[in-house]
Amino acid sequence: MGDSRRDPSPDFLTARQGVWHYARRVPAAFAEVDPRGVIRQSTKIRVVDDPRKVRARRAAQKINEELETFWRASLGGQKADAQARYDQARIMARRMGFEYLGAAEVARLPMDEILRRVEALAEPGKTDDRVAEGAVLGGVAPPKLMVSDLFGEFERLSAAELRDLSPDQRRKWANAKKRAVANFIAQVGDMELTRVTRNNALDFRDWWQGRVLDEEMDPDTANKDFGHLATMFRTVDRARRLGLESVFSEMRIKGGKNGQRVAFDPTFVQTKFLEAGALDGLNDEARLIVFLLIETGLRLSEACNLTTETIRLDAEVPHVMVRPDGRRMKTDQSEREIPLVGVSLMAAQASPGGFPRYRDKAASLSANVNKLLHGRGLLPVKGQTLYSFRHTFEDRLTAVEAPDKVAAALMGHKYHRPRYGVGPSLKQKLEWLQRIAHKPPTTI
Repeated sequence: MGDSRRDPSPDFLTARQGVWHYARRVPAAFAEVDPRGVIRQSTKIRVVDDPRKVRARRAAQKINEELETFWRASLGGQKADAQARYDQARIMARRMGFEYLGAAEVARLPMDEILRRVEALAEPGKTDDRVAEGAVLGGVAPPKLMVSDLFGEFERLSAAELRDLSPDQRRKWANAKKRAVANFIAQVGDMELTRVTRNNALDFRDWWQGRVLDEEMDPDTANKDFGHLATMFRTVDRARRLGLESVFSEMRIKGGKNGQRVAFDPTFVQTKFLEAGALDGLNDEARLIVFLLIETGLRLSEACNLTTETIRLDAEVPHVMVRPDGRRMKTDQSEREIPLVGVSLMAAQASPGGFPRYRDKAASLSANVNKLLHGRGLLPVKGQTLYSFRHTFEDRLTAVEAPDKVAAALMGHKYHRPRYGVGPSLKQKLEWLQRIAHKPPTTI
């Protein structure tokens, strides 16, 4: 067992002839691109002038950063070249009428198939053609893919399906997967994808199990890591034909909350959120967005991305239109129109051009507002967040027995019956919203 108190960030400093020197062994992952073994470089700072290594650490950090940048760039270039050679070999093999196989697989073929491949190399134009020889006889090894390469490769393979994500959606999509890879490497280590075993995956699960028990982490946080890793492994395996095992299957830790938020009591919303000064301390746009959520049931990201074009105050029935507008909708049914009543109408009238400060920044707004609400005692029940207004909105529709078709149209949910016609009109929706509307404050 190692010493858990060990400094996780070594400075790689050693004293030589009275001067601090940077000294670091080349990590195994970069040995192919840097054969020097151990890197040594003087910081030019004398030990007597810096006995506590304050300046020397800064100098060593700069050397280390430059060195790691060089290693990554070199390895990236090598991998790009290797991938290009491998892709070229596969294409050439297909053109010559063969499936590309590695050398070991070719050696296991029936003798007549091996001879057919050798004879193909004797055809005019193929003699002494090294590319053709490698393609037919399996002389080009696939590039090594490390766990640290997993996200980048998965992102490249997912490019087509990511094209309609907004920058913030793209960031959130990427961060969760990067975090899963980083967690796995931190606990199990970086290695070739083909060398990741079921035991490695179970070791990772054991680590998460310990966090769930010792730190009271939500099991669903661990399960998301397992799911992201499984998806990335499966996608890369299919594209690269690596023959990977499904090492992340059946990893789920039971007992998660599945992200369920708790609704507010409608009376609590009326007496606490809609009393004068309840949201003082929030900037104008943040405060207005909260009020907008109360009578619309909008998702926070939908509210943040409203614009002059989608806030329709001049219509016969004032309403907001939920549209993609440069971002991906959560579901096909999310595109909808919601009439404005009560405090939500007041909020839209106060900011008819939308909320540019929070456009595509719902996560930032959520964190800031939830912090204030918690401090004010406005989240009295565990599990309540700003998103709880949406659950409250749905509960209020249920309480007045709004037709399922109307409730689904307002919430942006799928209506589980065959769809006929254009659905509930704005006037029909307005009728039901007026039945559940809170008494608005005199000013907001």
